Amino acid sequence: MGVLNVTPDSFSDGGRFVGLDQALYQAEAMIEAGAAIIDVGGESTRPGAQAVSEAEELARVVPLIEALSARFDTLVSVDTSTPLVMLAAASHGAGLINDVRALQRPGALAAAAQTGLAICLMHMQGQPDKMQNQPRYADVVAEVGAFFQHRLSACAEAGIARDRVLLDPGFGFGKTLEHNLQLLNRLDHLAIDQLPLLVGTSRKSMIGAVLNKPVDERLYGSLATVAAAVLKGAWIVRVHDVAPTVDVVRMLNAVRLERSD
Repeated sequence: MGVLNVTPDSFSDGGRFVGLDQALYQAEAMIEAGAAIIDVGGESTRPGAQAVSEAEELARVVPLIEALSARFDTLVSVDTSTPLVMLAAASHGAGLINDVRALQRPGALAAAAQTGLAICLMHMQGQPDKMQNQPRYADVVAEVGAFFQHRLSACAEAGIARDRVLLDPGFGFGKTLEHNLQLLNRLDHLAIDQLPLLVGTSRKSMIGAVLNKPVDERLYGSLATVAAAVLKGAWIVRVHDVAPTVDVVRMLNAVRLERSD
């Protein structure tokens, strides 16, 4: 899954792809490099980020989703928590809703059910503007797993079948470095009912904290976390650097195939 943020304030590439042409060129490059999904986001959810209006989010993502769907035979995901954006994205070609708030905004469950699309439910403690203010867990893996079970029940009540759901532990969303490392090390414990796991660690502060590297020097650390996640059962990895990540995943798959033989 290639990240395509059309926001001025995302932590890694804020402002680089806010124009439609720039965004389409970036999407094409990621697809050519091997991305199977393009994840379009119009609201930054970095630590400390402020919410955007519904109208602004619609203006950012809908034209791009429509253009991507018209030009490329690739799954387009919409990274949103906003019900109206979910509905508009679905009607303009999106095939997946990727919600960092796990359909907890008012009306989100009903909107997601109405679209009929696949849904990714992500765990986040708190909200983006304050989520990194001393996050605490007794057992982060158990609590994330319990959260997933709760949200799966809510989805079922809303008419969303389990086979439409993916799960994302939410690395960096209301978690300390220790929490993130525990989740990555025990990722296989979150494989609830064999639902697909999506992992997004690309360029995040957990890598900077371990390696003491700024955002633009976290490629190798990101690739290490991708390798760990895939070996622990991740089905989808959400990344900024598609080409080197594809190489890592292909090599891991080759090793696993040889081992299975």
